[in-house]
Amino acid sequence: MTDGPSDKVWLGHYPPGVPATIEIPDRSLVELVQESVLQQPDRVAFIYYGAKWTYRRFWEASGHLAQSLVNEGLQRGDRVALYLPNCPVYPIAYFATLRAGGTVVQVSPLYLGQDLDRLLEDAQPKAIFCLNLQWPNLEKLNWKFSVPLTYVVGLNELYPFPARWFVNRVLRRRGLPTGIPEGPQIRRWKSALATPGAPPTVRVNSATEVAVLQYTGGTTGVPKAAMLSHRNLVANALQCRAWFNIATKEREVVLASIPYFHVYGMTVAMTYPLMVGATIVLETRPDVDEILKLINKYHPTQFPGVPALYNGINHHPKRDQYDLRSIRICLSGSAPLPLEVAKKFEAETGGRVVEGYGLSETSPVTHANPIEGERRAGSVGLPMPETDQRIVDLETGTKVMPPMETGELCVRGPQVMLGYYHQPKETAAVLQDGWFKTGDIAYIDAEGYCFIVDRKKDLINVGGLKVYPREVEEVLFQNPGVADAAVVGVPDAELGEVVRAFVVKKPGATVTGEELIQFVRDRVAHYKAPRVVEFRNALPRSGVQKVLRRELRAEAIAGVSRSGAAAVPATGPAR
Repeated sequence: MTDGPSDKVWLGHYPPGVPATIEIPDRSLVELVQESVLQQPDRVAFIYYGAKWTYRRFWEASGHLAQSLVNEGLQRGDRVALYLPNCPVYPIAYFATLRAGGTVVQVSPLYLGQDLDRLLEDAQPKAIFCLNLQWPNLEKLNWKFSVPLTYVVGLNELYPFPARWFVNRVLRRRGLPTGIPEGPQIRRWKSALATPGAPPTVRVNSATEVAVLQYTGGTTGVPKAAMLSHRNLVANALQCRAWFNIATKEREVVLASIPYFHVYGMTVAMTYPLMVGATIVLETRPDVDEILKLINKYHPTQFPGVPALYNGINHHPKRDQYDLRSIRICLSGSAPLPLEVAKKFEAETGGRVVEGYGLSETSPVTHANPIEGERRAGSVGLPMPETDQRIVDLETGTKVMPPMETGELCVRGPQVMLGYYHQPKETAAVLQDGWFKTGDIAYIDAEGYCFIVDRKKDLINVGGLKVYPREVEEVLFQNPGVADAAVVGVPDAELGEVVRAFVVKKPGATVTGEELIQFVRDRVAHYKAPRVVEFRNALPRSGVQKVLRRELRAEAIAGVSRSGAAAVPATGPAR
């Protein structure tokens, strides 16, 4: 692939205060965050439903936990899985793993069954962190490798003392576990935090050592792990700091509603805020009612999110009862941001909402609209400092396209991954001469603003969470009543897109839509399950017998229902 011209015209459109270049130090992510700890040890690092953790307490806890991991035999480069929602355990276990020389494996807390089994078999972690609520999901797995050590955290242990009794009462009412299971491979989180001894000191090569395995479907739909080095993550945190024009450690407060297991949440709502010495307000899962209360109480200055959250606040019937004027900066990601949603949210808060773009393979942020400057409708913005971009033709992938010409977006920069974990062929297919092929179809205008036109594959984006049709189809085919199946994404006002399934029954089969929806939910994360199942006599196919998903999606959007079809709405949320 030839480089072609790159005069970086976008640099002329950077707002004042954002540098064209930044220095990426040869330091680990641990070292950068430790600076915040040393400079302001008594500042609050995390707030979790009233419980507060100072930088000192956070760092001491991660040190004791790192020593516990080393005592249990963790070696340099061993994997440690975080099977957790947003809570104080996440950053503590994350940095404990890095301080012990290990690699963090990001695992969605929504995963169960096949999702969870497949990911863990690929990563083969030596240890796992989970809440006691999630232990039953791990207990059901058919381990195909040595059963890892599991650190189990009681949910009530994370709340202030007066609330712990109430938390357990709610859990018991819902039939959920309140205690810590027993077993030779189980360790109590609380005991691990009391591990004696000085924290381990492990020096890493920031450019080559893997800090995080971030699982992604990439362009094939088969989950694989992007290997993100310490340098990748340090670079992206520094790029975010430069873009937000946070030159010094200011008194920032960041609302972390987006999940940490997602690369977007990990960088924009955890590592970057910790590097600038911010206070992070943790929310276990995004909920608009709760978000309004947290903003009103803790006055965050930054609120990274997804369009569905901003839109939910815009249309909340009681939003006028809350003080939202503390918000200054919102980086929106994971889905296209409608300009009218941004403008209405800005009118409510007085802050600035800009759309950005990134991928698991790029740590993740590569583009963003300026915080101060021109925000172009429909654009994901300009490349971050130290980031290059170009468009190549779709036919050969070697010809660099001129401005306004559509092709595949390629990016290059210090945040681009090392490659895919033990998948050299997949790596070679997307990384060429330092350029990463994103798989997204786009064009770049004359000033360097990038516009994403379409997806190269049929990825479905459910509230910022990625769903690959093939994965859901494979589950549907496991049902004895299904002869044929296809899955597409259809627009949804709340989540951006939801899953819709088209199914052909086997002769004589009596399976219902509700049964198929539950069948999928029992096997993969709930957000991957269809909201609607439509039965058909046959699926449209091309001359080479490929299912025409685009045709199905167009018909679903238009409300077309073919003969023999029966649309069945899902009961309950599909999150």
